[in-house]
Amino acid sequence: MTTLQARKKGNAQGIDVSHHQGNIDFKKVATDGISFVFIKATQGKSFRSKTFLKFVKDAKAAGLMIGAYHYVDDSATTPELARQEAANFVSAIKDAGGASTFDLPPVMDYESNKSNLNKTAVTEVAKAFLEEVERLTGVRPIVYTYPSFIGNFSGLSNYPLWIARYHATKAPSDASGWSRWDFWQYSDGQYGGTLPSGTRKVSGIAGPVDLNEYNGSVDELRERFTNRPAAPDKAGTVGSGAFVANDREVGKVLLFGGKSYVPLKVLANALGLSYHWDNAHKEAYLNGAKLQMVQLVEGVAYVQLRPIAEAYGAVVSWDSKNKIASLKTKGDE
Repeated sequence: MTTLQARKKGNAQGIDVSHHQGNIDFKKVATDGISFVFIKATQGKSFRSKTFLKFVKDAKAAGLMIGAYHYVDDSATTPELARQEAANFVSAIKDAGGASTFDLPPVMDYESNKSNLNKTAVTEVAKAFLEEVERLTGVRPIVYTYPSFIGNFSGLSNYPLWIARYHATKAPSDASGWSRWDFWQYSDGQYGGTLPSGTRKVSGIAGPVDLNEYNGSVDELRERFTNRPAAPDKAGTVGSGAFVANDREVGKVLLFGGKSYVPLKVLANALGLSYHWDNAHKEAYLNGAKLQMVQLVEGVAYVQLRPIAEAYGAVVSWDSKNKIASLKTKGDE
């Protein structure tokens, strides 16, 4: 039995909200020691929270780090139905400006099993949903659940965990493979732990609201999730940019933060090197060496072109006018 770590002083404080909260003054929320907010986007195959887009806009304008969550409905009884729910979720994310609008990863809230699925079926539904969200957004989602439900999952512990437990100090145990939590929902606003100020009340919100904390400081939270290169929909991606190796067009180039990224497989072939994509851990290897800067876009691993190519003696050039990244290997100069 594994016992997860306890809460600690200095952890970043956050809330999660839905249409049930009514009107929220996020500027007041942001001045009350709250640094992040998860916002309900969708539930099931078609439901979308009527406050989602407004909350995203207002919370972002107030300077809060934001994330979106989806509630897995009891009607999701098969992987295919789970993928339909994922499509509904990602559609809402796109309408809010795309994955790069959000500072925190998308969340799967899975906590109910009124259809009485067995544990294998629950895990299959969860896995199908998580993998489809990651395929469509390029971002690895977070799993939210309760200690009483987590035992339904197996083999999901490579996803970040957000655990709900309304006990001020006691960490959950026997967490189905997880050895740590990233987020802890420690109160529903009426029961459980309190904010560092000793209250459960958050300024700008009339009634009770769920209270959460990240396992680390505000800066550590920002570093963990938000300092990744922006997702392709907002990073100045050159969708039509071409990758040319030894005068032959071999694929496309995407721009993240002004850096050129090309598909791992295409770059490996151009350099004549072996490659491996570890899908379980989302890690890329070239010639046996693990690569640091990897972007997963629609299921394809993209890696940073220039430092890798130059490390293997190739020459890279960028034609900004025609949006062409060119690579020449030594034998072809």
